[in-house]
Amino acid sequence: MKKPAAKTQYAALPWRYSGGSREVLLISSRDTGRWVIPKGWPIKGLTPAETAAREAYEEAGLGGQMSKKPIGEFEYGKRLNGGKVQPTRVEVFALEQMVQHPDWPEQGQRKMQWFSLPEAAEAVEEPELKDIIRKLK
Repeated sequence: MKKPAAKTQYAALPWRYSGGSREVLLISSRDTGRWVIPKGWPIKGLTPAETAAREAYEEAGLGGQMSKKPIGEFEYGKRLNGGKVQPTRVEVFALEQMVQHPDWPEQGQRKMQWFSLPEAAEAVEEPELKDIIRKLK
């Protein structure tokens, strides 16, 4: 049986300075509750960076300065409705958090937490995402 081709998503890696060091915001996934970063499928009419920024707003209420180019990529198996797993490649853009909006579309649907870089790298499951977080220094 032929393996399905990987599809692409775009993600924001939200970060900020706190107490002189960088922190990363992770959010919980809605289905499994594991720690992830805001990400989603391409949005017609938006660039990959704009799509990542939109996901950061919709999933975490964040706004800020988005990198123009990806800072890395990782792969994971996206569980679809019905239990099928879609191989997915995620391009990651750095988002310097400057605004926390008071209201956003998925507010209350996820947990959010700021982590130190080492803590964030430990909290996520994907090895390539762990590396991207560690290199954010």
